[in-house]
Amino acid sequence: MAPELTLRLIDATCAAIDANADLLTRLDSAIGDGDHGHNMRRGFQAIAAQRDEMVGLPLGAALQKAGMALVMKVGGASGPLYGSLLISMAKAAGETPKDANGVAAIWAEGIEAVKRRGKSQVGEKTMLDVLVPAQEALCAAAADGVAPGQIAARVRKAAADGLEATRPMKATKGRASYLGERSVGHLDPGAQSSALLIGAVCDVLESEA
Repeated sequence: MAPELTLRLIDATCAAIDANADLLTRLDSAIGDGDHGHNMRRGFQAIAAQRDEMVGLPLGAALQKAGMALVMKVGGASGPLYGSLLISMAKAAGETPKDANGVAAIWAEGIEAVKRRGKSQVGEKTMLDVLVPAQEALCAAAADGVAPGQIAARVRKAAADGLEATRPMKATKGRASYLGERSVGHLDPGAQSSALLIGAVCDVLESEA
């Protein structure tokens, strides 16, 4: 991956989390521990601190370093889940082509790791409700052969739609599951942070198109 693109992706994702940490905390205060924003900000600050080391690394190595930073710095369930996502993507990156189909395949491996770690599936009011439809949108766009900018737009919309779909869901996983029906009507904070990160990546890729 080109060093300039690596820097832009790191800076964009870190900025998205930093700017929206209070929002994530508010969402988590409604149905969780109230620490998602603080934890995510701390994790992405750790990634930002390593940005110069990550420049010029192959995609797999960069994802591995970022994933380890999140495991070490993000508390609660989010650290292991986001860490598993990135570390499994790192392992899958290897020699996989970095075109849209290859990125979709790499992302799919990360999603499977999240499913295993969280013992969860789509429809249970978690980050998977954003990650899975966004990855599926990438697969579909790649199959359609659309331009990179259009791919990013489709993925961003799928992530946004997936986030909104968590609002009427009753949580069955994580802290929010303890609330039962009272979790209905709230956006899932992990889904929100996933949508923010996907949106930030899409913004960068659109500008590159």
